[in-house]
Amino acid sequence: MAARPRRITSIDVAREAGVSQTTVSYVLNNVSHQKISEETRRRIFAAVDKLGYAPSAAARTLRRGRSDLVLVVLSDVPLGVALSQIVEHLTDDLERHGLTAITRRERRLPVTALARELEPVAIVSFTPISAEDQASLRAAGIRVVSTRLDGGGENILTVPQTEIGRLQAGHLAATGRRRIGYAAPDDPRVREFYDLRLGGVRQACAELGLEPPDVRDVPLDAATAAGAVRAWHAAGVDGVCAYNDETAFALLAGMRAAGLTAPGDLAVIGVDDIPLAPFAMPPLTTVDQHTQTVAGHLTEMILRADGARSPQSPRTETASLVIRESA
Repeated sequence: MAARPRRITSIDVAREAGVSQTTVSYVLNNVSHQKISEETRRRIFAAVDKLGYAPSAAARTLRRGRSDLVLVVLSDVPLGVALSQIVEHLTDDLERHGLTAITRRERRLPVTALARELEPVAIVSFTPISAEDQASLRAAGIRVVSTRLDGGGENILTVPQTEIGRLQAGHLAATGRRRIGYAAPDDPRVREFYDLRLGGVRQACAELGLEPPDVRDVPLDAATAAGAVRAWHAAGVDGVCAYNDETAFALLAGMRAAGLTAPGDLAVIGVDDIPLAPFAMPPLTTVDQHTQTVAGHLTEMILRADGARSPQSPRTETASLVIRESA
């Protein structure tokens, strides 16, 4: 059986023309802000004709407006309910626009390598991409959209984790709680989320004239959670912000084991409004991250021209309270 002929790439074109691969990408994708001489352009197009090079699917798709792949790159963190919902809504939104989402976890293979492998029309990254890699991807005609937990920038959608913590603590204070605890996860992979949410709780406590939160680890184990609950109760804590709804469920189970009730002994508030939150005992007060809205903003950013400023969404659109009996 004859071997398949090797595919001609932009690297081959660059070698034939005596220029860099980046210069080839700039010319073939008609990047306007780069000053490239006509002589260099002629050499590149001559190399294209000689080698029979066909530009990447990503570049062709972007210019022609046809459907293609969108690579969704996820951080190497546990896929909680909120992130799973964002990806699910994003997949549905993109499909309505003729685009297909391909989800990959970032482990050892960098984003640029994934892009070369799959040739997407766009990349949505839930993990940081260096400025150098972003420039390389855009030069190849690939739109780059990313998320950030706090902060902002162009083509970046902010999902405000600090605001989530502020909402939690503010609600507990508004319902009369004066000593607040924080139920932290025991998984180091979510430390970035945890630090920002806890930072928001601390900010709100300081602004409201309350003591800093009493922080304790609450693993997903009822017996261990019961120990944290007893310690909080003994310290006079009357309301607890949980890192997320799963942590809040463990906290409620620990309270039952310790003979305590919510909200009488401890008010409890979670994050994510998972489908089981209304069925907790008692039903769980939580923070809804509006995953469908987040996915809609990401879709809009993908469909906008590359380099356009990302939509500025009010914070209330991406985080709001869902008040139930636990707080």
